[in-house]
Formats: sequence, structure tokens, C-alpha cells
Amino acid sequence: MWLCLPLARAQDASPPAPPAPPKCDTAEYRQFDFWVGDWEVRADDEEAALLGRNRIERSADGCRLLENWSSARGGSGQSLNGWDRRYRVWRQFWIGSDGGVLRLEGGLREGAMVMDGELKGRDGGVQRQRITWTPQADGSVRQHWETSEDGGASWSTAFVGIYRRADAVD
Repeated sequence: MWLCLPLARAQDASPPAPPAPPKCDTAEYRQFDFWVGDWEVRADDEEAALLGRNRIERSADGCRLLENWSSARGGSGQSLNGWDRRYRVWRQFWIGSDGGVLRLEGGLREGAMVMDGELKGRDGGVQRQRITWTPQADGSVRQHWETSEDGGASWSTAFVGIYRRADAVD
């Protein structure tokens, strides 16, 4: 019987609990919160035709933003967005219904979220991409997508959309 007692005590001792994962509760994780919501997206003026709808939601305990885009012309896409604490940048990974993939990174600059990346063209050339999301005083968000064929020396507008909260336009 005495031999069983040390064995029983050894079984009672459990390994220490693993440390809790770091929380996504620093200010950096909230920098893009102005984009969270259900949106109608139109061109620059309020009377313009609907370009699409976008739902941006927080997930994974606030560690990421999920985008679900639905174009008025039938296309769709999703992106995963998050603050990379190791490299101290925001990252976006987009996949469209056409199979297109876009990877961007950047951060908050003068109150706007600015991310950029590169796309390889069909001809093998590299095209720079830059997207800027700017919160407006009326609660809308302006998205300006630009492209550059010369490494960023000059930029052309590819898309401008004004995000208005869907509940505000009903």
C-alpha cells in the first residue's frame, strides 16, 4: 500500500497550464474599425448607381476583419485583414470570384488606412497597387484604389467608391 501512495501523488500533479495567447486588445487592432459595418458602395456622388454591397465584420475576438464584397454586376470577393504585431503592419489578403488574389500591407497614415502591394500581370510585368480607405466626417468611408506601371513614380485611379452605411440609406 505504501508503494501506491507516491504513484497516486505523481498522477495528481498536472503540468502547468500553457500561457494564454496574447490578446488583440491594443490600439493598433482598432485602427481599421471605421470600416466595420454593412455598406452600400457608390461612385463619388450619392445619386450614383450602386456599385455593390460590402459587409466588414470583426472576428476571432477582434483579431481580424472579414470583408464580404458583392458587386452589383455579379462578382464577389472576400478579404481577411489583420494587424501583424510581429512586423507592426496591417495586412490584407483578398480573393475574388474571378480567382484573382491581392496581398496588401500598410497602416494608418494621417487618419486613413493605406495598404499597397504588387500584382504580376499577364505579360509578366509587375503592377503596383495602392488602396486608401479614408473615414469621412459624415460617417461614410472613401476607398481610392490606384495602380502604377512604373514602380510607384506615377499612379492612375482604378476605382473610387463611397461607402455609406446600409442602415443609413434605407
